[in-house]
Amino acid sequence: MERMGEDVEKIMAERFGKDSIIALATVEDGMPYVRWVNAYYEDGAFYIITHALSNKVRQAERGPVVGIAGEWFTAHGRGVNLGYFGKEGNRRIAERLRRAFSEWIDNGHNDFDDENMIILCVELTDGVLLSHGTRYEFQLSA
Repeated sequence: MERMGEDVEKIMAERFGKDSIIALATVEDGMPYVRWVNAYYEDGAFYIITHALSNKVRQAERGPVVGIAGEWFTAHGRGVNLGYFGKEGNRRIAERLRRAFSEWIDNGHNDFDDENMIILCVELTDGVLLSHGTRYEFQLSA
């Protein structure tokens, strides 16, 4: 496998650097759990707004290796709870998520006054991307 090169990063940013629906897979007690989530991609990671007490967060924290799949793409990564959406340390990525998810972010589903409204980051470790007949395999530093 190769490290994610400029070509792969460019395709990933074009394909997923906006509101994207991806499948997120976690494991609990040997049983896989897969759900669709809205995600935003940037610099080797996907970002998801979710509730800290959700099954996906609990499962990602217990077994931090997760799987993701999107449009002609599949990968593994580490699920990292970045904490409260509104905390100062999340300001930059929260602003980008607000722009990416602008069509629905303030529809009442999210309670940004609740400190359990967090950002789940999936830091990619390896993956396969298909684009126009080319298969790209990549690996990122652990």
